[in-house]
Amino acid sequence: MRSSSPFLVALLVLSLTACSDSPTGQGGGSTAPKGRLATVVSRGKLVCGVSGELPGFSFVGKDGKYSGLDVDVCRAIAAAVFNNADAVEYRNLNAKERFTAVQTGEVDILSRNTTWTMSRDTSVGLEFAPVVFYDGQGIMVKKASGIKTLADLKGKSICIQTGTTTEQNLTDQMRKRSIPYTPVVFEDVNTTFGTYAEGRCEGVTADRSQLVSRRTTLPKPADHVILEEPLSEEPLAPAVADGDAAWSNLVRWTVFTLIKAEELGVTSQNVTQQVNSPDPTVKRFLGSEGDLGKGMGVTNDFAVRIIQQGGNYGEIYDRNLGAKTKLNLPRGQNNLSTKGGLLLSPPFR
Repeated sequence: MRSSSPFLVALLVLSLTACSDSPTGQGGGSTAPKGRLATVVSRGKLVCGVSGELPGFSFVGKDGKYSGLDVDVCRAIAAAVFNNADAVEYRNLNAKERFTAVQTGEVDILSRNTTWTMSRDTSVGLEFAPVVFYDGQGIMVKKASGIKTLADLKGKSICIQTGTTTEQNLTDQMRKRSIPYTPVVFEDVNTTFGTYAEGRCEGVTADRSQLVSRRTTLPKPADHVILEEPLSEEPLAPAVADGDAAWSNLVRWTVFTLIKAEELGVTSQNVTQQVNSPDPTVKRFLGSEGDLGKGMGVTNDFAVRIIQQGGNYGEIYDRNLGAKTKLNLPRGQNNLSTKGGLLLSPPFR
């Protein structure tokens, strides 16, 4: 009996392992999560770095709840991992501290209207997920100022938030056009727009979506206009720390899930019925066939979890930025590629 006990113990351990169910919902025979995914699973929630001060993207309402496009990306990841989109802790980060928070592991993901640039991707230690919003930089001025072009800003002061791409973009564009101006720089976004609202600078620059969003918070939004001339292209994307392929894959394919669901016509309203679709592409996507989720360390029905609890990209866009919101931002380049936009997902196979 003594000689056989190690064998019996081994069988018992294997049996218990096969019967257990991890927080991701992966049961018998699944590979235990590693790296950042293991940290998130053991913690029981996702820690998401956001702005928290930008309506439509990440904003705290009077009820204390977060909402916005960036917030819904975090909720989608939590739904995939925990089958609970509410299993998220949000950390408000300003532009200067956001990258350090990712590098040090303070947050699991940065979902904060952040532009994907080469230097950030190669030397700051970030790895970007797919673009969730294609934007461009602009300048907002008071309608009564009579300023209609960049040239009209000659000798004027412009408020800017430091630690962003907007500071360098403005410098480059004004230098290119030989337009002298006075930059008024602040670290805090509220101070930046507050100073502009008080009339202490003639213009304020930021991503156009941010200008539209911030305009809604001003005392008289209609008194402000955004100049038509774009200063740059700003592809905004979530980011994670570099060097953890499993975690970056999960974040990347969560974003693609939102896009692919809209491509396939799978919504929060019909996803339950679509699980039984005769279309093999839909069946694979929703986990009725195959084992795509297993490769990411989550259940094969991860797409169902995501869409059921938050909707596809189109639903998220309409809810936060669409025609029925204060922002009323046209889809434009943020539409599917099949509809003239830039959003496209690789195949789920």
